[in-house]
Amino acid sequence: MLYNSLVHFTERSTAAQTAYAQLQDAALNAQLSRSVADLRGSFGRKTVKGRGYWYFSFREGARIRQIYVGPDTERVRALIAGKDAATTDAEALQALARAYAGHGGATLLPKHLRLIRRLNDFGFFRVGGVLVGTHAFLAYANLLGVRWLGGDQTMDVDLAVPGKHIAIALPTAPTIDLHDALTSFEAGFIPTQSFTGQSGATYRLSGDPDFQVDVVTTLGREGGKLKYFEALGVSAQPLPFMDYLLTAPVQAVMLDRAGHHVVVNVPSPSRHAVHKLILHRVRELGYRTKANKDLEQAAALFQVFATQDPMTLEAAWAEAWARGPDWRQRLTEGLQALGRRWPGAAFGSLSFVTSSPS
Repeated sequence: MLYNSLVHFTERSTAAQTAYAQLQDAALNAQLSRSVADLRGSFGRKTVKGRGYWYFSFREGARIRQIYVGPDTERVRALIAGKDAATTDAEALQALARAYAGHGGATLLPKHLRLIRRLNDFGFFRVGGVLVGTHAFLAYANLLGVRWLGGDQTMDVDLAVPGKHIAIALPTAPTIDLHDALTSFEAGFIPTQSFTGQSGATYRLSGDPDFQVDVVTTLGREGGKLKYFEALGVSAQPLPFMDYLLTAPVQAVMLDRAGHHVVVNVPSPSRHAVHKLILHRVRELGYRTKANKDLEQAAALFQVFATQDPMTLEAAWAEAWARGPDWRQRLTEGLQALGRRWPGAAFGSLSFVTSSPS
């Protein structure tokens, strides 16, 4: 559903933002503590394409195994430095989540959160999986301290599997059974078959066909043919522009009103904003409803960054702009669509809105 206001978000209270920061710190600390509990090992930092990532390495028999901890951020470094601190117990952590929900924090439908928690239990996010689409957009409301006024409703759960060239280094040969995680969830998700005869990139919940899971990945030389990931047990649909979106994901806490929660990987919000602007033009003719939602989400994030942190969004824009004429055409057309839909929108502090990057 489109909304006409030039204001696409409202700021959350300082108390709400503080409550989320406390929840995020505690949830990340609990996750890290569970990951390294009873294991003797050490933390190490890897640099991939100029970006840093932390791992916990430990010996299992004759093999050295690694657990992905997170990107090299101040918060992750602080958690690593305090790894011997007492772990927040589950009840206290759930109370923090309920408190934040009580402040009006963005929450998921219980069924959606149960599925995402199950994916986490099976290790999907530990091996570099990323939650994309509207659920990621919902997570940004908490990360950025805002409340969206539209564009955040969905019945789909979109999962992305980074390609080999994405700048998130994965442990050697990670193996999980994502297919089993989906097909054994409640009534069971059923993989649908594509026109090529392959199945596994789209799953629909038995008895609730509106609840759908899509698995996507980056587009490579093999083109749009479904790509099977043996380490995950599923096929994924390659899509253009996904390599840009999935570079340097961030961590967020997702929750429901009862205080159940999970730490997930989501794309950086600035890249999500630019990516949605590109997608709007790609999907405008064939998928009008999705194209409208793409434009809503881009507009909302553009307005937040124009208010809070224009330089971060400008850097994400400049990287996309530098990728070639095809990208520049879609970005330009996306900006034109924003101007038609919301003439006079408050994006003026973003330099690329008034002048194309050179």
